[in-house]
Amino acid sequence: MSEESGVSDWNPVEGLTIAIDGPSGSGKGTVAKMLADELALPVLDTGLLYRLTGSVALQRDVSLDCESDVAALVDDLLTDIDWTVDGVFFAGENVTSQLRNEQVGAAASQVAAMLSVREKLLGLQHLLAEKGCIMDGRDIGTVVLPNAPAKFFLTASVRERARRRWAQLKDDSDSSLEGVLAELKMRDQRDAERQHAPLKQANDAIGIDSTTLRVDEVIDRMLGVLERRKLIARSVS
Repeated sequence: MSEESGVSDWNPVEGLTIAIDGPSGSGKGTVAKMLADELALPVLDTGLLYRLTGSVALQRDVSLDCESDVAALVDDLLTDIDWTVDGVFFAGENVTSQLRNEQVGAAASQVAAMLSVREKLLGLQHLLAEKGCIMDGRDIGTVVLPNAPAKFFLTASVRERARRRWAQLKDDSDSSLEGVLAELKMRDQRDAERQHAPLKQANDAIGIDSTTLRVDEVIDRMLGVLERRKLIARSVS
């Protein structure tokens, strides 16, 4: 991205969809946003949909152990959800910043394991992807965008991912690095072992371990892959 002009240095092919998957704390959200800036594509965080569902379930005392009750809640939510590049709007309010705490994240992991909930939200994801975008989540390359021409699986060591999450939450006096590490390990296990759309690397996805990489180094690797596949081309100045 040219800092002076604000114009992208790259031209993506029309309707390009890019899938970025990975566990919590792997940096996929940050990478997706930076890659989107480089390519002038919208980035859509599918995890926010599950976080919103989990958050509203907590607010309304809907049992996270009852799939039918959570699915009924989703039917209600879909009439008031507006999912855009700026985040998730609910009842006209941008609630994105309210969905980033650990309690909501844990609830989101629970509801994301429910098949009926995933099916209800999948249609919305497909609709928004049609014009081209970057999506990040845990099952984008395997379920949401299985035919995406570019798929990446971003990971890092569990301790490094915990350190990153803790750094984001350090203003929360109740959080500790060891506590975040324990929660992350539980979430990793739940996401990997859930029956429906478990977290796993798609067969045709390129794995990138970001443990010792800067974000710009990850972006450079992704741009290199996209250019070699002729999915993007440098802008002619």
